[in-house]
Amino acid sequence: MLHTTTNTLQGRTIQTYHGIVSGETIMGANIVRDIFASVTDIVGGRSSAYEGKLTESRETAIEEMSEKARRMGANAVIGVDLDFEMVREGMMMCIATGTAVTYRDGE
Repeated sequence: MLHTTTNTLQGRTIQTYHGIVSGETIMGANIVRDIFASVTDIVGGRSSAYEGKLTESRETAIEEMSEKARRMGANAVIGVDLDFEMVREGMMMCIATGTAVTYRDGE
């Protein structure tokens, strides 16, 4: 499955627009991760624990979006947008949205 943030596929012709697809995921962060993240915030640096959760959340949302596109008969998702939100303390959400399309190579 091809994904792009653009609305076109260079060198490819979009044959069919299937519609909007989305994937959502909500991930909880545990107390140990929160404590280590707080220490990192105090001493500075990156929080690999939270970065890992963000990566996992993004990958899960994109895979869910891709699966919905496949079921529609699409082979690509264009105009992909990712939104991250804190739902509440310790809970983060990622939503991936885009347009499911079928393309063919060549102009």
